[in-house]
Amino acid sequence: MRSAWLLGVMVLAGCGGTTRKPPLEFIADMDRQPKFRAQGETNFFPDRRMTRPPVPGTVARGAPAADALPQRNPWPLSLELLERGRERYDIYCAPCHDRTGSGRGIVALRGAWAPADLREARLRQAGDGEIFATITQGKRTMPAYRFQIPERDRWAIVAYLRALQRAASATLDDVPPELRSQLR
Repeated sequence: MRSAWLLGVMVLAGCGGTTRKPPLEFIADMDRQPKFRAQGETNFFPDRRMTRPPVPGTVARGAPAADALPQRNPWPLSLELLERGRERYDIYCAPCHDRTGSGRGIVALRGAWAPADLREARLRQAGDGEIFATITQGKRTMPAYRFQIPERDRWAIVAYLRALQRAASATLDDVPPELRSQLR
């Protein structure tokens, strides 16, 4: 009986109503911390923006510098490199971009976004290093693959992508004359 009475008093004490007094703060800096909010304003900087642009010439940790990437594939073109690139492309890229690079893979058909058509002129003109950086760091809805795909395999994918692009824009003049009779 006594414990029920004590419990009742504690419940009623907890329901003391509202008060205008602020609550006790033992470590006040945990509740009110000075900080910058994204897209906020401050009087500290002349342009009043809290979000600062990156310092020119700096590179984010873990991201390769744009000028540090080779503009051409550093691996010599070989059948082995192309086969490895096709294998890795089919695993990592084809679900969204499909096996021809059209951007109509199975994931894209069931998703709400449209991946890039890897055969379009803009990407045919992009440097190998730019495509490698996109595979490494991702872009827009495409995730970064730097941890899933080893560096050599990313370059193999770039080589295979170049073969896909060449095949998509090929003409009869690209076929050696002695092999043209074998075409249907």
